[in-house]
Amino acid sequence: MEAFRLLIVTGMSGAGKTQVLQALEDMGYLCIDNIPPVLIPKLSEICRQGGERTNRVALVVDIRGGEFFEALSSSLETLREMKVDYEIVFMDATDETLIRRYKESRRSHPLAPDGMITTGLKDERQILNSVRHKADFIIDTTNMKTASLKEYLKTRFTQVDEGHGMSITVVSFGFKYGLPLDADMVWDVRFLPNPFYIPDFRHKTGRVKAVNEYIHSFEVTEEFKKRYFDTIDFLVPNYEQEGKSQFIVAVGCTGGMHRSVAMAEALYSHLLEKGYRVSVEHRDMMKNNVEEDYNPHEIKHLVTR
Repeated sequence: MEAFRLLIVTGMSGAGKTQVLQALEDMGYLCIDNIPPVLIPKLSEICRQGGERTNRVALVVDIRGGEFFEALSSSLETLREMKVDYEIVFMDATDETLIRRYKESRRSHPLAPDGMITTGLKDERQILNSVRHKADFIIDTTNMKTASLKEYLKTRFTQVDEGHGMSITVVSFGFKYGLPLDADMVWDVRFLPNPFYIPDFRHKTGRVKAVNEYIHSFEVTEEFKKRYFDTIDFLVPNYEQEGKSQFIVAVGCTGGMHRSVAMAEALYSHLLEKGYRVSVEHRDMMKNNVEEDYNPHEIKHLVTR
């Protein structure tokens, strides 16, 4: 039987908790919205003893619970004493994005029903600050479409069979768009030769054969890849031994279009050949003015040397 998995979903109002709950329900989770934190330990124990139909549970806790939310820390401590493993998923977005969503939905903020949305957001962030620091996953939905969110959740929270080991996700990103909030490790590859300054490559991504070959044509790239792969090869089995179920490696360049994409694809292919459960995502690649892109598997032979 699959191990019991408890997700506690919280975060900013308007950041996507409802969409998360719907997606997790489609994935087979028992989902309960707006549960008072004081009930979490008892409900968890009931579900843990309920067998296969209740071995995956997602609970949404947020500031709608009023004073009940203050009991969350106590409930989490009780779960630890009960030896119930849990993961906290914190949903976030920029204030500008949240304000726009509130205006589009014509809703008022629960902490400022008759006042300014900005005031409610400020108070909410202050209330949630402590639990945000405890989160296992921080999902920023500022630039994330619903389909992308669902795919993200599927990658992170589909039950992993023990025999298949740890799930690894390699993410490319652009530093100018901010760091991936849920990354376990971040690599900065802005020191590599930049195809952006070559007119023919400027609007093509690191998955295009000519661009990928250009990045790999430099000695510094090959030297970096050796050290890069050696580090990952050392860390992954040690993380697995410690019981880690997901490992997220982020690779960043300036815009998230050329160097980070090529190096993320390189690591993806390397880990795939090693037999790991691995996926690759390019968070910011299409935010640029892309003229042409290729399927990543078409350049696999370029990045597995």
